[in-house]
Amino acid sequence: MQHHEKHFLQRSGWLRAAVLGANDGIISTASLLMGVAAAGTAQQALMMTGIAGLVAGALSMAAGEYVSVSSQTDIEQADLAREAQELTQNPESELRELTGIYIQRGLSPALAKQVAQELSQHDSLGAHARDELGLHDINQAKPLQAAFASALAFSSGALLPLLTTLLAPHAQVQSWLMFSTLPFLALLGMVAARTGGASVSKSVIRVVIWGALAMVATALIGHWFGVQAPV
Repeated sequence: MQHHEKHFLQRSGWLRAAVLGANDGIISTASLLMGVAAAGTAQQALMMTGIAGLVAGALSMAAGEYVSVSSQTDIEQADLAREAQELTQNPESELRELTGIYIQRGLSPALAKQVAQELSQHDSLGAHARDELGLHDINQAKPLQAAFASALAFSSGALLPLLTTLLAPHAQVQSWLMFSTLPFLALLGMVAARTGGASVSKSVIRVVIWGALAMVATALIGHWFGVQAPV
């Protein structure tokens, strides 16, 4: 059957990890550099700080995503195993349960029973996984995919403030970071919204506001606890 509607849910897994990684890469690296620059750090130390932040952040994002999504996968597999055991031990009870689900969704009792029986004959575990547990192939957890996407996206995002710091005059690096990072964040919000079919304005506004707040906060901390840059 030909399907004409364009949906974006199948992108939710990798898109969430990629957007989160790029957003963190830009904001955390730019904020880190803002705070260190405000403290009066020399250019070489500033760049080393940014590179260290990129490497540590990318590995942290990858590890965090892998552990988180792996835990989700373990839970899903455990639920499927329990459901398979129930289908083996109590098939009639499970059939009634599936019938009840379809009745709650608006089918008549007779039709709900017929649908439950036919789906169970075709793929009983698949029917229960989808309609009882809410598990679908479209949103199935993929740990390695999420980890790789997060690390790559974080690194890509972190490169932007790093290049700005490299190219900017040292005395003006804070201004350059602020006025270059915010457009980067706005572009990220726009791309994420268009890729996911969401509201562009809402996505742009929230990512820009939180990014600006993070950079201002770290700049203030740098000024309060800063040191004079060596000559």
